[in-house]
Amino acid sequence: SLLDDVQEADYGRVLVTYEDRITRFGLSYLERYFDNYGVTITIIEDKTDKSAHEELVDDLLKLVSSFSGKLYEMRSGKKRKVVDSVENEVNN
Repeated sequence: SLLDDVQEADYGRVLVTYEDRITRFGLSYLERYFDNYGVTITIIEDKTDKSAHEELVDDLLKLVSSFSGKLYEMRSGKKRKVVDSVENEVNN
């Protein structure tokens, strides 16, 4: 994995096209972790002209999107169990 490669010093720099390709939120924590191993993260399409307020709103939207996806994933898993149970009962 990328974290293992960073720890083993396989890379000096990680190039990323867009920030959300490496992490949905919390890039500063990942940058600090990589820095401990002498690895830098370079974002090619960096949009640094955002205000602190815009960055906060973006982070909140990313969090909501992430948790929404997990919620729908949980729902689909429960639905699958119900469908499997019904199919099992019908077939037996």
